[in-house]
Amino acid sequence: MPPPFPWENVTPEDARAFLMAFTQSGAKASTTRRKLASLRTFFRWLSREGKAVHNPFAALHGPRLAKPLPKVLSAEETDRFLAAPLAELERLKREKKPAKREEVFGCLRDSALFESLYSTGCRISEMMALSWRDIDFANGSVIVIGKGSKQRLCILGSRAIEALTRLRRAAEGFVPDGGAAASPVFLGLKGERMTPRDAERRMKKWLAAAELPPDLSPHKLRHSFATHLLDAGADLRSVQEMLGHSSLATTQIYTHVSIERLKDEYTKAHPRA
Repeated sequence: MPPPFPWENVTPEDARAFLMAFTQSGAKASTTRRKLASLRTFFRWLSREGKAVHNPFAALHGPRLAKPLPKVLSAEETDRFLAAPLAELERLKREKKPAKREEVFGCLRDSALFESLYSTGCRISEMMALSWRDIDFANGSVIVIGKGSKQRLCILGSRAIEALTRLRRAAEGFVPDGGAAASPVFLGLKGERMTPRDAERRMKKWLAAAELPPDLSPHKLRHSFATHLLDAGADLRSVQEMLGHSSLATTQIYTHVSIERLKDEYTKAHPRA
């Protein structure tokens, strides 16, 4: 139909038919919602100008936007990343000149930090708040304070326990009372408690060493923790408890990540995918 269009004749049924056709054309949900918002605004203007009596798009709702799936590291990528600080420590030991104590301590601290993050699935803020008294080395567990000041018990794997044991020994000689019960677990090079921003900067260093994308954050280790557990058959409610999620729906997004990974493998391997 050539312009000018009879805008006053457009009905809500016409508007619904247009929205349905646009959606079925393969347009993304975000594109459909943007188009709908533009038409709703256009007809609002037509109404103000007296060129249309009703806004046929006023009562329509666009398709829901899908939540983006969290990025995760594969098990192999996680291994490479977690090995990077100790690999650097070995390199420092092989050099002819003695390594600086700050460099050695930094490698041991970062190894313990990222092993603990991946082992527990903790948020970086929860990990930065830890003191040595919060860790039960004998039972391989740690008590953290999560959102809403809720306490929860997290499990420390054998690799994390080993890394934390090495760190505590190093901390005792690095700063006064560095290994005392009340001392922060993760210290900066001046003896102060590390911040989440400090951890992000250190993570970028080891991502580069492991040849991994530099835009990954400590929170991606939490995503990877949950995804790897579910991939291996862990119970969803157990993972919910470990993550400290109040709602199971929040944890369920990681099942979608696992399904997407399965789909990728299926598409690569199946002759009729």
